[in-house]
Amino acid sequence: MLKLHHHPMSAASRFVRLVLAEYGERCELVEERPWERRRDFLLLNPAASLPVLIEDNGPPIIGGIVVGEYLDETRGAFQRDKRLMSEKPLERAEARRLTEWFLRKMESEVTRYLIRERVFKLEMRPEDGGGAPDASAIRAARANLKHHLRYLGWLVEERDWLAGTRMSYADIAAAGALSTLDYIGEVPWESEPQAKEWYMRMKSRPSFRILLTERLRGLPPSLNYSELDF
Repeated sequence: MLKLHHHPMSAASRFVRLVLAEYGERCELVEERPWERRRDFLLLNPAASLPVLIEDNGPPIIGGIVVGEYLDETRGAFQRDKRLMSEKPLERAEARRLTEWFLRKMESEVTRYLIRERVFKLEMRPEDGGGAPDASAIRAARANLKHHLRYLGWLVEERDWLAGTRMSYADIAAAGALSTLDYIGEVPWESEPQAKEWYMRMKSRPSFRILLTERLRGLPPSLNYSELDF
């Protein structure tokens, strides 16, 4: 049995949930608010970062990219044509590069700030860092998002999928990250039609269905969040 400690608006958590869904794996979800530093969660991961995967009460597997590699080795390797990592070393390297781009680089320049300022601060107590959004952080993140979206548009214009001819972890990572921003209406899709078309393909996949139906208490999604053709 798999258990995933996550937050619904954590990009890395969404990446893992999408991978699990693509592989047809069910898991128990445990929602964490990492800023609360819950004692039992800290015993699993002293860094208090998400996601954390546990299988059959085994040791914790920590971090979206690490969990992704674990799932590729324990599930993907047996999926043949449904595997989300190529059998070819160079294609795997490119998928890993882009997975890191969207789960680390874009997280550090865009996603972390927009989600923290517009979502997490609403849930945080003042002593945990809650309060009014930082307008300067939001402006900087929005400016950075334009560059990432432009790069995404270039990738899908040059390739069938982000890392090559087949959907891979790269697509899942990008879609998971962008879906958090799409929830709060922060993605200027009209500026990059190619990226928008790619995202429509991604959110039309069965693995996306549960994400599109989830709602945060007190924060409804943007109007087009659940629309497959928007």
